[in-house]
Amino acid sequence: MVFRFWAAAIVALFALFHVSQATPATPEKVPFPQGPIISPQVMIVSMFADEANVWFDGNFARSGLGNLYSSNISTPGLSMEDPYVHCTSNNSVCQVTTSMAEINAAATMMALTLSPRFDFRSTYWILAGIAGVNPKFGTLGSVALSQYAIQVALQYEFDPREAPENFSTSYFPFGTTGPGQYPTNLYGTEVMELNKDLRDAVSQFARNASLSDSANAAKYRKLYDDVEDYHAALSGPSIIACDTATSDVYYSGNRLSEGFESYVSLLTNGTANYCMTAQEDNASLEVLLRMHIAKRVDYSRVILMRAGSNFDRPPTNMSLLEHVTKGGQNGFDISIQNMYKGGVEIVKGIVRNWDCTYKKGIAPSNYIGDIWGSLGRGTPNFGPGPKWGQSGSPAAQASDSSDQPSTKRARRARRLH
Repeated sequence: MVFRFWAAAIVALFALFHVSQATPATPEKVPFPQGPIISPQVMIVSMFADEANVWFDGNFARSGLGNLYSSNISTPGLSMEDPYVHCTSNNSVCQVTTSMAEINAAATMMALTLSPRFDFRSTYWILAGIAGVNPKFGTLGSVALSQYAIQVALQYEFDPREAPENFSTSYFPFGTTGPGQYPTNLYGTEVMELNKDLRDAVSQFARNASLSDSANAAKYRKLYDDVEDYHAALSGPSIIACDTATSDVYYSGNRLSEGFESYVSLLTNGTANYCMTAQEDNASLEVLLRMHIAKRVDYSRVILMRAGSNFDRPPTNMSLLEHVTKGGQNGFDISIQNMYKGGVEIVKGIVRNWDCTYKKGIAPSNYIGDIWGSLGRGTPNFGPGPKWGQSGSPAAQASDSSDQPSTKRARRARRLH
Protein backbone atom coordinates (compact mmCIF):
# COMPACT_ATOMS: atom_id res chain seq x y z
CA MET A 1 0.00 0.00 0.00
CA VAL A 2 2.79 2.43 0.89
CA PHE A 3 4.55 1.69 -2.41
CA ARG A 4 1.37 2.23 -4.39
CA PHE A 5 0.72 5.54 -2.57
CA TRP A 6 4.15 6.96 -3.35
CA ALA A 7 4.05 5.66 -6.91
CA ALA A 8 0.73 7.39 -7.49
CA ALA A 9 2.03 10.59 -5.89
CA ILE A 10 5.10 10.62 -8.14
CA VAL A 11 2.95 10.10 -11.27
CA ALA A 12 0.64 12.94 -10.20
CA LEU A 13 3.55 15.31 -9.57
CA PHE A 14 5.08 14.44 -12.95
CA ALA A 15 1.77 15.10 -14.68
CA LEU A 16 1.38 18.42 -12.88
CA PHE A 17 4.92 19.46 -13.85
CA HIS A 18 4.30 18.47 -17.47
CA VAL A 19 1.06 20.46 -17.64
CA SER A 20 2.64 23.51 -16.02
CA GLN A 21 5.45 23.43 -18.61
CA ALA A 22 3.12 22.96 -21.56
CA THR A 23 0.40 25.40 -20.56
CA PRO A 24 1.56 28.86 -19.39
CA ALA A 25 -0.66 30.59 -16.90
CA THR A 26 -3.24 32.83 -18.55
CA PRO A 27 -2.85 36.48 -17.45
CA GLU A 28 -5.66 37.63 -15.26
CA LYS A 29 -8.18 39.70 -17.16
CA VAL A 30 -8.38 43.24 -15.84
CA PRO A 31 -11.65 45.05 -16.53
CA PHE A 32 -11.27 48.14 -18.66
CA PRO A 33 -11.99 51.35 -16.71
CA GLN A 34 -15.62 52.31 -17.11
CA GLY A 35 -17.29 55.68 -16.96
CA PRO A 36 -18.78 58.44 -19.06
CA ILE A 37 -16.95 59.60 -22.17
CA ILE A 38 -14.94 62.77 -21.48
CA SER A 39 -14.50 65.42 -24.17
CA PRO A 40 -12.13 68.10 -22.84
CA GLN A 41 -11.79 71.47 -24.48
CA VAL A 42 -8.08 71.55 -23.63
CA MET A 43 -5.59 68.76 -22.94
CA ILE A 44 -2.29 69.83 -21.35
CA VAL A 45 0.62 67.48 -22.07
CA SER A 46 3.57 67.52 -19.66
CA MET A 47 6.70 65.42 -19.97
CA PHE A 48 7.95 65.06 -16.38
CA ALA A 49 6.95 65.84 -12.81
CA ASP A 50 8.22 69.42 -12.53
CA GLU A 51 6.39 70.41 -15.71
CA ALA A 52 3.24 68.77 -14.39
CA ASN A 53 3.30 69.85 -10.75
CA VAL A 54 3.18 73.55 -11.55
CA TRP A 55 -0.39 73.00 -12.82
CA PHE A 56 -1.40 71.43 -9.48
CA ASP A 57 0.11 73.66 -6.79
CA GLY A 58 -2.89 75.95 -6.43
CA ASN A 59 -2.07 78.30 -9.29
CA PHE A 60 -4.52 76.68 -11.66
CA ALA A 61 -7.36 76.70 -9.13
CA ARG A 62 -6.77 80.42 -8.57
CA SER A 63 -7.07 81.00 -12.31
CA GLY A 64 -10.80 80.37 -12.10
CA LEU A 65 -10.60 77.32 -14.37
CA GLY A 66 -11.10 74.72 -11.63
CA ASN A 67 -8.97 72.09 -9.90
CA LEU A 68 -7.14 69.61 -12.12
CA TYR A 69 -7.21 67.06 -9.30
CA SER A 70 -11.02 67.00 -9.25
CA SER A 71 -11.07 63.91 -11.44
CA ASN A 72 -8.29 61.35 -11.85
CA ILE A 73 -8.93 58.89 -14.66
CA SER A 74 -6.89 55.75 -15.29
CA THR A 75 -6.62 54.16 -18.70
CA PRO A 76 -4.31 51.33 -19.81
CA GLY A 77 -0.93 52.20 -21.31
CA LEU A 78 -0.20 55.51 -19.59
CA SER A 79 3.20 56.18 -18.03
CA MET A 80 4.12 54.13 -14.98
CA GLU A 81 5.29 57.37 -13.33
CA ASP A 82 1.83 58.98 -13.53
CA PRO A 83 -0.81 56.59 -14.87
CA TYR A 84 -3.70 59.05 -14.66
CA VAL A 85 -5.34 61.78 -16.66
CA HIS A 86 -6.25 64.65 -14.34
CA CYS A 87 -9.30 66.78 -15.13
CA THR A 88 -11.33 69.63 -13.71
CA SER A 89 -14.74 68.83 -12.26
CA ASN A 90 -16.53 69.76 -15.49
CA ASN A 91 -13.87 67.97 -17.60
CA SER A 92 -13.23 71.09 -19.68
CA VAL A 93 -9.48 70.95 -19.00
CA CYS A 94 -7.35 67.82 -18.52
CA GLN A 95 -3.65 67.07 -18.07
CA VAL A 96 -1.43 64.05 -18.73
CA THR A 97 2.28 63.35 -18.14
CA THR A 98 3.99 61.26 -20.81
CA SER A 99 7.43 60.73 -19.16
CA MET A 100 10.51 61.93 -20.98
CA ALA A 101 12.00 61.21 -24.41
CA GLU A 102 10.44 60.10 -27.67
CA ILE A 103 9.54 56.48 -26.82
CA ASN A 104 7.72 57.40 -23.62
CA ALA A 105 5.96 60.28 -25.31
CA ALA A 106 4.73 58.16 -28.22
CA ALA A 107 3.62 55.29 -25.97
CA THR A 108 1.62 57.52 -23.63
CA MET A 109 0.07 59.61 -26.38
CA MET A 110 -1.00 56.54 -28.36
CA ALA A 111 -2.55 54.92 -25.28
CA LEU A 112 -4.37 58.13 -24.41
CA THR A 113 -5.74 58.90 -27.85
CA LEU A 114 -6.98 55.33 -28.31
CA SER A 115 -8.71 55.23 -24.93
CA PRO A 116 -12.49 54.75 -25.20
CA ARG A 117 -12.85 56.97 -22.11
CA PHE A 118 -12.19 60.10 -24.18
CA ASP A 119 -13.51 61.92 -27.22
CA PHE A 120 -10.74 64.25 -28.44
CA ARG A 121 -12.22 65.31 -31.77
CA SER A 122 -12.74 68.91 -30.61
CA THR A 123 -9.90 69.09 -28.09
CA TYR A 124 -7.03 71.58 -28.20
CA TRP A 125 -3.69 70.04 -27.28
CA ILE A 126 -1.01 72.11 -25.55
CA LEU A 127 2.37 70.34 -25.54
CA ALA A 128 3.85 72.36 -22.68
CA GLY A 129 7.41 71.81 -21.53
CA ILE A 130 10.81 73.33 -20.92
CA ALA A 131 13.74 73.21 -23.32
CA GLY A 132 17.21 74.28 -24.27
CA VAL A 133 17.20 77.72 -25.89
CA ASN A 134 19.23 79.01 -28.83
CA PRO A 135 20.86 82.34 -27.82
CA LYS A 136 20.37 83.65 -31.35
CA PHE A 137 16.59 83.69 -30.93
CA GLY A 138 15.70 83.59 -27.24
CA THR A 139 16.87 83.62 -23.66
CA LEU A 140 16.43 81.91 -20.32
CA GLY A 141 12.77 82.03 -19.33
CA SER A 142 11.45 82.93 -22.79
CA VAL A 143 8.39 81.02 -23.98
CA ALA A 144 8.30 79.91 -27.61
CA LEU A 145 5.25 78.92 -29.62
CA SER A 146 6.26 76.89 -32.66
CA GLN A 147 5.01 76.32 -36.17
CA TYR A 148 7.57 73.62 -36.92
CA ALA A 149 9.12 70.73 -35.00
CA ILE A 150 12.19 69.22 -36.66
CA GLN A 151 13.73 65.85 -35.74
CA VAL A 152 17.34 66.96 -36.06
CA ALA A 153 19.18 63.86 -34.85
CA LEU A 154 17.48 61.46 -37.27
CA GLN A 155 20.68 61.22 -39.36
CA TYR A 156 23.89 59.26 -39.73
CA GLU A 157 26.33 60.01 -36.92
CA PHE A 158 30.09 59.55 -36.67
CA ASP A 159 32.28 59.83 -33.64
CA PRO A 160 33.66 63.37 -34.25
CA ARG A 161 37.21 62.04 -33.88
CA GLU A 162 36.64 59.75 -36.86
CA ALA A 163 34.68 62.12 -39.09
CA PRO A 164 36.30 63.36 -42.32
CA GLU A 165 38.25 66.57 -41.88
CA ASN A 166 35.99 68.49 -44.24
CA PHE A 167 32.82 67.65 -42.24
CA SER A 168 31.48 70.64 -40.32
CA THR A 169 29.52 68.29 -38.05
CA SER A 170 29.54 64.60 -37.19
CA TYR A 171 25.92 64.25 -38.38
CA PHE A 172 24.86 63.97 -42.02
CA PRO A 173 21.51 63.10 -43.66
CA PHE A 174 20.39 59.59 -44.58
CA GLY A 175 21.14 58.56 -48.15
CA THR A 176 23.83 61.22 -48.63
CA THR A 177 27.60 61.41 -48.49
CA GLY A 178 28.00 64.43 -46.22
CA PRO A 179 26.44 67.39 -44.41
CA GLY A 180 24.42 69.92 -46.40
CA GLN A 181 22.81 67.40 -48.77
CA TYR A 182 19.07 66.83 -48.65
CA PRO A 183 18.22 63.37 -47.27
CA THR A 184 17.11 60.85 -49.86
CA ASN A 185 15.76 58.41 -47.26
CA LEU A 186 12.94 59.92 -45.23
CA TYR A 187 11.11 58.33 -42.30
CA GLY A 188 8.20 60.76 -42.40
CA THR A 189 8.65 62.32 -38.95
CA GLU A 190 11.53 64.66 -39.82
CA VAL A 191 9.37 67.80 -40.04
CA MET A 192 5.95 68.41 -38.50
CA GLU A 193 4.17 71.67 -39.31
CA LEU A 194 1.39 73.07 -37.12
CA ASN A 195 -1.44 75.56 -37.59
CA LYS A 196 0.24 78.97 -37.82
CA ASP A 197 -3.06 80.84 -37.49
CA LEU A 198 -3.81 79.06 -34.22
CA ARG A 199 -0.24 79.65 -33.04
CA ASP A 200 -0.55 83.38 -33.73
CA ALA A 201 -3.97 83.61 -32.06
CA VAL A 202 -2.95 81.93 -28.81
CA SER A 203 0.32 83.88 -28.73
CA GLN A 204 -1.80 86.93 -28.02
CA PHE A 205 -3.28 85.18 -24.98
CA ALA A 206 0.19 84.16 -23.77
CA ARG A 207 1.39 87.75 -23.97
CA ASN A 208 -1.06 88.63 -21.18
CA ALA A 209 1.26 86.76 -18.79
CA SER A 210 3.65 88.57 -16.47
CA LEU A 211 6.74 86.42 -16.92
CA SER A 212 9.18 85.63 -14.11
CA ASP A 213 12.91 86.30 -14.05
CA SER A 214 15.76 85.75 -11.57
CA ALA A 215 19.07 87.32 -10.63
CA ASN A 216 20.96 84.12 -11.46
CA ALA A 217 19.42 83.94 -14.92
CA ALA A 218 20.18 87.60 -15.59
CA LYS A 219 23.80 87.11 -14.49
CA TYR A 220 24.25 84.09 -16.76
CA ARG A 221 22.78 85.92 -19.75
CA LYS A 222 25.48 88.60 -19.48
CA LEU A 223 28.11 85.97 -20.27
CA TYR A 224 26.81 85.99 -23.85
CA ASP A 225 27.32 89.71 -24.49
CA ASP A 226 30.53 89.31 -26.51
CA VAL A 227 28.87 87.60 -29.50
CA GLU A 228 26.89 89.85 -31.84
CA ASP A 229 24.55 87.06 -32.94
CA TYR A 230 23.47 86.48 -29.33
CA HIS A 231 21.65 89.78 -28.86
CA ALA A 232 18.40 87.94 -28.08
CA ALA A 233 20.08 86.12 -25.18
CA LEU A 234 20.72 89.36 -23.29
CA SER A 235 17.13 90.52 -22.90
CA GLY A 236 14.60 89.37 -20.33
CA PRO A 237 12.01 86.62 -20.88
CA SER A 238 9.32 87.17 -23.50
CA ILE A 239 6.83 85.30 -25.68
CA ILE A 240 8.49 84.45 -29.00
CA ALA A 241 7.50 82.67 -32.22
CA CYS A 242 10.13 80.22 -33.46
CA ASP A 243 10.61 76.51 -33.87
CA THR A 244 11.63 73.39 -31.94
CA ALA A 245 14.41 70.88 -32.59
CA THR A 246 13.67 67.36 -31.35
CA SER A 247 16.43 64.98 -30.27
CA ASP A 248 16.48 62.17 -27.72
CA VAL A 249 20.11 63.12 -27.14
CA TYR A 250 20.50 66.08 -24.76
CA TYR A 251 23.05 67.83 -26.94
CA SER A 252 25.03 70.97 -26.25
CA GLY A 253 27.85 72.89 -27.88
CA ASN A 254 28.53 75.25 -30.75
CA ARG A 255 29.34 72.71 -33.45
CA LEU A 256 26.33 70.49 -32.79
CA SER A 257 23.95 73.42 -32.38
CA GLU A 258 25.17 75.19 -35.53
CA GLY A 259 25.06 71.91 -37.44
CA PHE A 260 21.47 71.36 -36.41
CA GLU A 261 20.60 74.97 -37.28
CA SER A 262 21.84 74.28 -40.80
CA TYR A 263 19.93 70.99 -40.96
CA VAL A 264 16.70 72.68 -39.86
CA SER A 265 17.11 75.25 -42.62
CA LEU A 266 17.93 72.50 -45.14
CA LEU A 267 14.92 70.33 -44.26
CA THR A 268 12.43 73.22 -44.29
CA ASN A 269 13.81 75.12 -47.30
CA GLY A 270 14.84 77.95 -45.01
CA THR A 271 11.38 78.51 -43.50
CA ALA A 272 12.12 77.32 -39.94
CA ASN A 273 14.49 78.64 -37.28
CA TYR A 274 14.95 76.49 -34.23
CA CYS A 275 15.04 78.36 -30.95
CA MET A 276 14.18 75.50 -28.57
CA THR A 277 15.57 71.98 -28.15
CA ALA A 278 13.44 69.19 -26.72
CA GLN A 279 13.21 65.40 -26.58
CA GLU A 280 9.58 64.52 -27.24
CA ASP A 281 7.75 66.79 -29.67
CA ASN A 282 7.98 64.99 -33.01
CA ALA A 283 6.95 61.74 -31.33
CA SER A 284 3.86 63.31 -29.74
CA LEU A 285 2.98 65.12 -32.97
CA GLU A 286 3.31 61.94 -35.04
CA VAL A 287 0.76 60.22 -32.79
CA LEU A 288 -1.63 63.17 -33.05
CA LEU A 289 -1.24 63.20 -36.83
CA ARG A 290 -2.03 59.48 -37.06
CA MET A 291 -5.00 59.92 -34.77
CA HIS A 292 -6.23 62.79 -36.97
CA ILE A 293 -6.18 60.35 -39.89
CA ALA A 294 -8.12 57.91 -37.68
CA LYS A 295 -10.61 60.74 -36.95
CA ARG A 296 -9.90 60.66 -33.23
CA VAL A 297 -8.25 64.10 -32.90
CA ASP A 298 -8.01 67.33 -34.90
CA TYR A 299 -4.37 68.00 -35.79
CA SER A 300 -5.19 71.63 -36.61
CA ARG A 301 -5.86 72.14 -32.86
CA VAL A 302 -2.34 71.33 -31.64
CA ILE A 303 -0.19 73.96 -29.87
CA LEU A 304 3.53 73.47 -29.19
CA MET A 305 4.95 75.57 -26.37
CA ARG A 306 8.44 75.41 -24.84
CA ALA A 307 10.18 77.62 -22.26
CA GLY A 308 13.96 78.07 -22.19
CA SER A 309 15.67 76.54 -19.17
CA ASN A 310 19.28 76.45 -20.44
CA PHE A 311 21.28 77.70 -23.40
CA ASP A 312 22.09 75.06 -26.00
CA ARG A 313 25.72 76.21 -26.24
CA PRO A 314 28.20 77.72 -23.78
CA PRO A 315 29.32 81.35 -23.49
CA THR A 316 32.69 82.18 -25.03
CA ASN A 317 34.77 82.03 -21.85
CA MET A 318 33.36 78.82 -20.37
CA SER A 319 34.09 75.20 -21.18
CA LEU A 320 31.28 73.07 -22.54
CA LEU A 321 31.56 70.67 -19.59
CA GLU A 322 31.24 73.48 -17.07
CA HIS A 323 28.31 74.95 -18.96
CA VAL A 324 26.40 71.67 -18.96
CA THR A 325 27.23 70.43 -15.47
CA LYS A 326 27.40 73.65 -13.46
CA GLY A 327 25.91 76.64 -15.22
CA GLY A 328 23.50 75.22 -17.77
CA GLN A 329 20.31 75.15 -15.71
CA ASN A 330 20.19 78.68 -14.31
CA GLY A 331 16.87 79.19 -16.03
CA PHE A 332 15.16 76.01 -14.79
CA ASP A 333 12.89 77.57 -12.16
CA ILE A 334 11.79 80.52 -14.26
CA SER A 335 11.22 78.30 -17.30
CA ILE A 336 8.81 76.13 -15.30
CA GLN A 337 7.02 79.22 -13.98
CA ASN A 338 6.82 80.91 -17.38
CA MET A 339 5.70 77.76 -19.16
CA TYR A 340 2.77 77.72 -16.76
CA LYS A 341 2.12 81.47 -16.88
CA GLY A 342 2.00 81.55 -20.66
CA GLY A 343 0.15 78.25 -20.84
CA VAL A 344 -2.61 79.11 -18.40
CA GLU A 345 -3.36 82.29 -20.35
CA ILE A 346 -3.79 80.17 -23.46
CA VAL A 347 -6.10 77.77 -21.61
CA LYS A 348 -8.19 80.67 -20.30
CA GLY A 349 -8.38 82.22 -23.75
CA ILE A 350 -9.62 79.01 -25.36
CA VAL A 351 -12.14 78.13 -22.65
CA ARG A 352 -13.56 81.65 -22.30
CA ASN A 353 -13.86 82.13 -26.05
CA TRP A 354 -15.09 78.62 -26.76
CA ASP A 355 -18.55 79.38 -28.08
CA CYS A 356 -17.58 82.40 -30.18
CA THR A 357 -14.33 81.11 -31.70
CA TYR A 358 -12.70 77.92 -30.54
CA LYS A 359 -15.57 75.46 -30.68
CA LYS A 360 -15.64 75.73 -34.47
CA GLY A 361 -11.85 75.93 -34.66
CA ILE A 362 -9.35 78.19 -36.41
CA ALA A 363 -8.77 77.09 -39.99
CA PRO A 364 -5.10 76.99 -41.01
CA SER A 365 -4.03 79.12 -43.94
CA ASN A 366 -0.72 77.22 -44.11
CA TYR A 367 0.05 73.60 -44.86
CA ILE A 368 -0.20 71.37 -41.77
CA GLY A 369 1.13 67.86 -41.35
CA ASP A 370 4.32 65.90 -41.91
CA ILE A 371 7.04 65.90 -44.56
CA TRP A 372 5.16 63.23 -46.54
CA GLY A 373 1.89 65.15 -46.93
CA SER A 374 0.12 62.33 -45.12
CA LEU A 375 -3.04 64.28 -44.27
CA GLY A 376 -3.71 65.15 -47.91
CA ARG A 377 -4.17 68.81 -47.01
CA GLY A 378 -2.15 70.78 -49.51
CA THR A 379 1.53 70.53 -50.37
CA PRO A 380 4.31 71.17 -47.87
CA ASN A 381 6.74 73.89 -48.92
CA PHE A 382 9.55 71.66 -47.68
CA GLY A 383 10.72 68.19 -48.60
CA PRO A 384 10.50 66.36 -51.93
CA GLY A 385 6.72 66.81 -52.25
CA PRO A 386 3.76 64.67 -51.16
CA LYS A 387 4.69 61.01 -51.11
CA TRP A 388 1.23 59.87 -52.18
CA GLY A 389 0.03 62.87 -54.18
CA GLN A 390 -2.72 65.23 -53.09
CA SER A 391 -4.95 62.48 -51.68
CA GLY A 392 -2.76 61.87 -48.65
CA SER A 393 -1.45 58.60 -47.27
CA PRO A 394 -3.19 55.25 -47.90
CA ALA A 395 -4.37 55.42 -44.28
CA ALA A 396 -5.94 58.84 -44.90
CA GLN A 397 -7.61 57.61 -48.08
CA ALA A 398 -8.97 54.55 -46.29
CA SER A 399 -10.25 56.73 -43.45
CA ASP A 400 -11.97 59.06 -45.89
CA SER A 401 -13.56 56.19 -47.79
CA SER A 402 -14.95 54.79 -44.55
CA ASP A 403 -17.17 57.87 -44.33
CA GLN A 404 -18.67 57.49 -47.80
CA PRO A 405 -22.48 57.01 -47.82
CA SER A 406 -22.21 53.48 -49.26
CA THR A 407 -19.87 52.48 -46.46
CA LYS A 408 -22.15 54.00 -43.84
CA ARG A 409 -25.14 52.11 -45.32
CA ALA A 410 -23.15 48.88 -45.23
CA ARG A 411 -22.29 49.43 -41.57
CA ARG A 412 -25.95 50.11 -40.74
CA ALA A 413 -26.96 46.97 -42.61
CA ARG A 414 -24.47 44.89 -40.64
CA ARG A 415 -25.84 46.29 -37.39
CA LEU A 416 -29.41 45.45 -38.41
CA HIS A 417 -28.45 41.85 -39.14
